[in-house]
Amino acid sequence: MITGKNYIGNQLSAKGNKNFKTFNPLLNVENDWEITEASEEEISDAATLAAESFKIYSKFSGTKKAQFLRAIANEIENLGDELLEVFSAESGLPNGRAVGERGRTLGQLRAFADHVETGNWVEASIDTAQPERQPIAKVDLRKMNIALGPVVVFGASNFPLAFSTAGGDTAAALAAGCPVIVKSHPMHAGTGDLVASAIINAAQKTGMPNGVFSNLNSSGIEVGQLLVQNPNIKAVGFTGSHRGGRALYDLAAKREEPIPVFAEMGSVNPVVILPKALQNRAKEIAKTYSGSITLGTGQFCTNPGLILGIKSDGLNNFVETLAEEIVKIEPSVMLHPNITGAYEKNKATALSQKGIKVLAEYETEVKPNYVRQVVTTVEGNTFLNNTTLHHEVFGPYSIVVQCENKAQLEDIISKLEGQLTGTILSDDDEIASHTNIVNVLQNRVGRIILNGVPTGVEVCPSMLHGGPYPASTDSRFTSVGVDSIKRWARPFSYQDWPNDMLPDELKNENPLGIFRNLNRNLTKEKI
Repeated sequence: MITGKNYIGNQLSAKGNKNFKTFNPLLNVENDWEITEASEEEISDAATLAAESFKIYSKFSGTKKAQFLRAIANEIENLGDELLEVFSAESGLPNGRAVGERGRTLGQLRAFADHVETGNWVEASIDTAQPERQPIAKVDLRKMNIALGPVVVFGASNFPLAFSTAGGDTAAALAAGCPVIVKSHPMHAGTGDLVASAIINAAQKTGMPNGVFSNLNSSGIEVGQLLVQNPNIKAVGFTGSHRGGRALYDLAAKREEPIPVFAEMGSVNPVVILPKALQNRAKEIAKTYSGSITLGTGQFCTNPGLILGIKSDGLNNFVETLAEEIVKIEPSVMLHPNITGAYEKNKATALSQKGIKVLAEYETEVKPNYVRQVVTTVEGNTFLNNTTLHHEVFGPYSIVVQCENKAQLEDIISKLEGQLTGTILSDDDEIASHTNIVNVLQNRVGRIILNGVPTGVEVCPSMLHGGPYPASTDSRFTSVGVDSIKRWARPFSYQDWPNDMLPDELKNENPLGIFRNLNRNLTKEKI
């Protein structure tokens, strides 16, 4: 049942005087449930509780944290169809998407449970003492990753489950030993309310300290700002726009104690089509990419918003076919009227730029909150000289840049802003003769795809979901997969410490049986 209240630890609270409702974009009406925005007092109480719980929770074993994470997954499953129905009512997304995203959320929680239960994630490193070394004796040093402290997670508009209340950021932070305060997204606050209740139930059933999790509602930016500024908060996770992520990053940097903000802020995900691929399968590629551009109404951070090719008959065929195929696809609903409005505004800005040519736009009237897909084209020189054309248009929009030659193609790639993904479409061994393109693209993206589409992010240890700024605020980290736990930890060393006072991960007898870097050898051996 949706309470509409805030979870301050395991207590429901509604002290604020601002109420709001979520919106059903498919039906174009407000939803029935009313949500109460968190007050300053509730924000402060949640942060204080998180700081107190950190003292206890951060010392819990991997096994105990794993029990908590698995219990969260079980409690979310127990919400049953109600969660799926509210998810769809607040997003306009179909039941199949709700089921799939719930499955991904459960999978992430259970993957992190397995990850911390083994204990290897702490990257234990031990250099034993050498008292006989001359001229200076070598001390005993032992290092491992430890939790940073309370983390604020901002729910993402386009993933009400997988990147929100119990999504990847929350799962990773809890796995690391960090209490979490979720700043619920106002577009799907009801979904967040239900998931928060599941997390609280799991925390109580597994004996977690009160304050290990809180969920705060907000209709604007004030709650998030106050959370980031609270001295008890030690890190922030954000998935959303460049404007929002950068604002939080700057706010965190101005604190007396600056804290890291791990923000994933979107991308245009350049796609490079090499000449032979254009010559041999231009129509096939165009059909595939018309589907990728419009998938989920273009509301994925890996949407292919930029396509690059060298002028040729093959590129002409690609452009013509893409224009034909894109308008065959029925438009779909966006997540919220605000997102629809932003799409229309950003699309208009892009189309107003000098040198832009519209290849195709769906022309039939659409329902409220539905949007028309658009593909455009521009000359390489125009694109190079106008960075406005580089900006993401969040939605079913893409631009084809027609390059004069290979040198200009490389130049354009090298001058792109940081991106989440880059894709190269190649025939046979064609890519082997374009290593310069591979190299310049590698310097601009977090992941390179060969002969595929960027839409779709596999959740596994080898996935890198991040990239050079502004795709993310720190390209050394991923926001997907178990390695994302590293964002919420810091390395810590013990020098000449008694064995019985060391954490189990660093004790001589290696009671956890984990891999450790022992005197520069990776082993499970005891000392």
